[in-house]
Amino acid sequence: MKTIVEVSTGLSKYLLADNVTLTSTADDITVGEPAQFIIADLNIGNVTVTDNVSNAPADWTNDKYRFDGSSWTANPNWVEPRED
Repeated sequence: MKTIVEVSTGLSKYLLADNVTLTSTADDITVGEPAQFIIADLNIGNVTVTDNVSNAPADWTNDKYRFDGSSWTANPNWVEPRED
């Protein structure tokens, strides 16, 4: 797996298969080749991408964990979404 981590917070924003192509520019990140989707609020200047992540938490979801390049820690500000 690979994760896209926001530099300012350390939060893991996306967890993707290693074979998914990412194209990072100053404006955005394109996911997939051809493009599956574009991440408009993240770019080459505000994220790090780590490949070959083998220890992602089983309950990973966007913003639930911080990743420092090797270790995961729970986000203390995470709140489980309410079920309707």
